[in-house]
Amino acid sequence: MKAITQDTYGSADVLELRDIDDPAVGEKDVLIRVHAAGAGPDVWHLMTGQPYMARPAIGLRRPKVRVRGWDVAGTVQAVGTGVTAFRPGDEVMGVAEGGSFAESAVTRPDKLVRKPARLSFEQAAAVPISGVTALQALRDKAHVRPGQKVLIVGAAGGVGTFAVQIAKAFGAEVTGVCSTSKLDLVRSIGADDVIDYTRQDFTDGSRTWDVIIDTAGRRPVRRLRRALTPKGTLVIVGGDGGGRWTGGFFRGMIRAPLMSLFVGQRLDWLNSKVSVEDLQAVTELIEAGKVTPVVGQSYSLSETPDAIRDLATGHARGKLVIAV
Repeated sequence: MKAITQDTYGSADVLELRDIDDPAVGEKDVLIRVHAAGAGPDVWHLMTGQPYMARPAIGLRRPKVRVRGWDVAGTVQAVGTGVTAFRPGDEVMGVAEGGSFAESAVTRPDKLVRKPARLSFEQAAAVPISGVTALQALRDKAHVRPGQKVLIVGAAGGVGTFAVQIAKAFGAEVTGVCSTSKLDLVRSIGADDVIDYTRQDFTDGSRTWDVIIDTAGRRPVRRLRRALTPKGTLVIVGGDGGGRWTGGFFRGMIRAPLMSLFVGQRLDWLNSKVSVEDLQAVTELIEAGKVTPVVGQSYSLSETPDAIRDLATGHARGKLVIAV
């Protein structure tokens, strides 16, 4: 089968389209004919091997997993003898930790749910990591309640577009932060208000929110605190920003929780992990018509390096998707 692989860390130039062996299907595995795969910051981190602090887990000198991509949507081709939840022909979406930028992918049944009928495969590929991340940030970390004022920083991105819609589904009053060209997009997915960060400093203290979900990963915690109510909650998502060694993890994983010990605000960090329960919860919001995935642009498998270069600019609209 054809797949996007890499043998060393580096820029998008290390990604190669190659013919490799079809994945083996174990007793508890599900083999998927991939129709689409999502491309998010996780792909960039695994490709570059940055921040370096992550390399003990992903591979010290080279990636442990050669095939890139995690988000996957497709049709079940085969299942192992121990799998009863799925059968060939089922349309599914989820996570393939062995790589999804390929014609076929293997994963476990506890990483998959059935694709909502109202979604295309490309839309479905945008859901797993970004949708679950947004859900966990709002529900588990921020404990968003009806009537609260919620600010989503990076509202036009892969996680941000889900966060806006899920916060609205939870009954919050939502303000999205994005650049000028994306204002209409963020309004169209339900934001009550939109701030253009190129023209307005939302951290100047003139306005405050009960909850801030920061998916952009660049602004200092001390500045974001100025936009929080005295008892408000900040949730920093992921590890973007920062240097090569720790990336944004020092800001989110260490600085924010440590500062939280000395102030009235709750400053937290989320490194999400996809569970089938949370993926099903996002699926139910989609099936109820409360959430619709936003696909910014679709690329062919051979165009994957271009997709990652575009992703690295930080200006993508919604989730980028690889159509296989």
